[in-house]
Amino acid sequence: MMRFVTILAGMLLLAAPLFATPVAAVRELGDTTRIEQVVIVGRNRALPAGSQPLSVTVLGREQIDRRGEASLLPLLNEQIPGLFITSRGIMGYGVSTGAAGSLNMRGVGGSPTTGVLVLIDGAPQYMGLMGHPLADSYQTLFAERVEVVSGPASLMYGSNAMGGAVNIITREQHEEGLRPAFRLMYGSWNTLSADAALQLRKGRFRGSVAASCNRSDGHRPDMGFSQWSGGVKGGWDLGESWKVSGQANLSRSLSSNPGTVASPLLDNDADILRGNASLALEHAGRIGSGALRVYGSWGRHRINDGYSPGAEPLEYRFRSTDFMCGVAAHESFRPWRGGTVTAGADWQCFGGLAWQQYPDRREELADKTFHEVAGYLDVSQQWGIVTLSSGLRVDAHSRTGVQLVPRFGVVFELGSSTWLKANAARGFRNPTIREMYLFPPQNPDLKPEHLWNFELSCRQEFLGGKVSVTAALFRIHGADLIQTLSVEGRPRNVNIGKVDNWGAEGSVSGRIARCWRVNANYAWLHAKYRMLAAPEHKLYAGVEFLRNRWSLSSGAQYVRGLCTDLGSGARETYLLWNVRCACRLHRSVECFVHGENLLDRRYEINAGYPMPGANVTAGVRLSF
Repeated sequence: MMRFVTILAGMLLLAAPLFATPVAAVRELGDTTRIEQVVIVGRNRALPAGSQPLSVTVLGREQIDRRGEASLLPLLNEQIPGLFITSRGIMGYGVSTGAAGSLNMRGVGGSPTTGVLVLIDGAPQYMGLMGHPLADSYQTLFAERVEVVSGPASLMYGSNAMGGAVNIITREQHEEGLRPAFRLMYGSWNTLSADAALQLRKGRFRGSVAASCNRSDGHRPDMGFSQWSGGVKGGWDLGESWKVSGQANLSRSLSSNPGTVASPLLDNDADILRGNASLALEHAGRIGSGALRVYGSWGRHRINDGYSPGAEPLEYRFRSTDFMCGVAAHESFRPWRGGTVTAGADWQCFGGLAWQQYPDRREELADKTFHEVAGYLDVSQQWGIVTLSSGLRVDAHSRTGVQLVPRFGVVFELGSSTWLKANAARGFRNPTIREMYLFPPQNPDLKPEHLWNFELSCRQEFLGGKVSVTAALFRIHGADLIQTLSVEGRPRNVNIGKVDNWGAEGSVSGRIARCWRVNANYAWLHAKYRMLAAPEHKLYAGVEFLRNRWSLSSGAQYVRGLCTDLGSGARETYLLWNVRCACRLHRSVECFVHGENLLDRRYEINAGYPMPGANVTAGVRLSF
């Protein structure tokens, strides 16, 4: 710990004079028809995506609305080439045994925990005890856009961002006035989704409130899902350069797990209550920008593990409460010509209590709290067409100790529409409380997982920036991955796993004519060591026609070599075809119909859980 404090103090002393740099506007963006004119903010400096060495994809509100889902995850699964998200039904991901919603980036992550960190407005979101993402909490209703980093983002975000990061930016009203919106959808298996939002901007104040209700009987018996959620957000502009904002949301979901086809379960039900909130003070100017953010999340889980038909119901019920809170601060500035420096510090505390509740007693499983503190410095320098960047994060965990996280990158900007990039970055993930202290495989002596990612990529724009093409080659090598083995006849978590992946990704998107848009991406992954939820090939191709009041889109996703069971080595290959049609009946009224898996393919993503066949959803959207 003293080593960490010394290094962090040195970094902050070096950066201290620069924090006083006057504030001014961030680099202005020109032609708004160019695809690359969306800036990357997250918790780091605001920069155009093409000028940084990381592989970043930005999905805007228009793309979110066109997908027409209650959850953001199906859209991410289609649009991010190296990202694969597990699923088990038409709606709802669930938790505990048989749950889905795990995120796998380039073969890193997956169940039961993840190496892909999800954030809301730059604040980390995961279950404090288990460390897994909260898949049913990531809804389209609250999202303005989503920024996805493919490859390690541990320099910016620390643990859990070993494979990448998904940052969900919540909605804001940009135009003056009041704007209500409603959406109602109904489809196969009695699936219903309804949401309402009200956004306001008046002078310097911006505010919004939203609520949603989602439910489905599921495509299998005893696979029902229901969810209620609501959220608020508000902000105030404190002059031209400063603003303060806050957001909070709360959701409750009820889900049932029927078990696998071969081993069904009865009464495997979960009642999950989740909430999160954050408060931020931000500024942006011509020379520098920065933010101070305070955040927290919490949850209450009530789970009945169920029982096999013919067996006796379990006497106990699993119960847990968890929390996470933190403070994050960063400042980005330009102290000399062509140079940009970002310095930041994070503090985070997380943990919880888990127990088995019997009719006459309570058996405690774990009551643990950990904390982390970190500092990072990221420097970039531009010389003509070349931009070099490097950064270092020093991260200290109260149980596992200090981690050093370096990153190096170079960008060649060959004119206004061509970029060549190279990037080398280290990522890591600390073991979770579950892996160290919960259930029979626990091992309190676990070490962090770690890896290196080496990447070459390029980006080319055509037709004045209306069409964008990207390509990337990567190699990932890591060790100390946590696996469960039999040690002296008992299951035990040990740092024995390895990752040795290499692959390629590519994408093309844009408007090729007045009425036509195209969107396609492909990812190829070669993994030396077998892993779940990491397909060898993943291809998506879509086309959209828009004219007057009508929009018609069609997309197909092909997945090959998806390992669904490590023991048997079972692999899945499938092709899904989707069609969506919408008609604007009035300036404020739009009707739509979506058809999913229209080829009625039979396939599995979670072993033993057959996915839904062909299904249809229809609805109406009102916006004023």
